[in-house]
Amino acid sequence: MNLPVETRPFLWGAAGGAIALAVVGFAWGGWTTGGRAESVASDRANTAVVAALAPVCVERFRRGTDAPAQLEALRKADTWSQGDLIEKGGWAVAPGAKAPDQLSAISRACANLLATG
Repeated sequence: MNLPVETRPFLWGAAGGAIALAVVGFAWGGWTTGGRAESVASDRANTAVVAALAPVCVERFRRGTDAPAQLEALRKADTWSQGDLIEKGGWAVAPGAKAPDQLSAISRACANLLATG
């Protein structure tokens, strides 16, 4: 097959332009892959679940019969074990519900709200 002389530079230019467009689009244009978009959406959903359930955990903790003593124990505990204390106390999970995937994050957020508030 005989191509005109101008065809080869045109094809090289088109290929180079497509590569440059992809690099610029993904680096600075805000384009994302499907996997990255899924990851960002999952992170945002988990953050929303933690933000919604942490205040519920705080309320359940404060309504407990021995809340003042538990709060004192929580404040005396180091930061690393405060979330474990909340998790073991069962305040981060609603009665009858199964533990959410974000249980440790909810427990840490709840402990942080209780310790600072």
